[in-house]
Amino acid sequence: MSVRVLNRIEEAVIALLLVATTLLVFVDVVLRFGFGTGWLWSQELTLHLSAWFVLFGASYGVKVGAHIGVDALVRVLPRRARRAASAVAVAAALVYCGLFLAGSWIYLGKMFRIGIEMEDLPVPLWVAHGILLVGFALLALRLLQLLWRVLRGEAEGFRFADEAEESLHLARGEAEEARR
Repeated sequence: MSVRVLNRIEEAVIALLLVATTLLVFVDVVLRFGFGTGWLWSQELTLHLSAWFVLFGASYGVKVGAHIGVDALVRVLPRRARRAASAVAVAAALVYCGLFLAGSWIYLGKMFRIGIEMEDLPVPLWVAHGILLVGFALLALRLLQLLWRVLRGEAEGFRFADEAEESLHLARGEAEEARR
């Protein structure tokens, strides 16, 4: 599977999870407060959909540079030192993903053998929690892509959302419009 196809699937799943969670919560609120009824299973499903959304979103955030970070020290380093620090940071994040993947594999294996289902839905718990493997595998893939770009000199490190720069950009745009 090409990276482009994986990107499209990842974006589609994120959009689907967001829409499904929003609709589920909206309908359940209307049912509860409008008609005095509701679905007992909606809270559990909402929780799991949110977890899936967060773990898919973590890898997507690395891909598009949407995470925030504290990089004041790294920015003052020379280019080569910045790249080295970034490679170490990515390697540490990959170790973290590896630990989570190993622990998730053990946990999901136990849930599979025990055969526990979700509390309110007839879904095996290992299926509902399978996002642990999927999410951290996707995150590891994104981190490996970033490490490759850092090692090849195509990137200096993580791309972070720069809220201060965005605010300055917006302020400049508003100031220019006010002058017109």
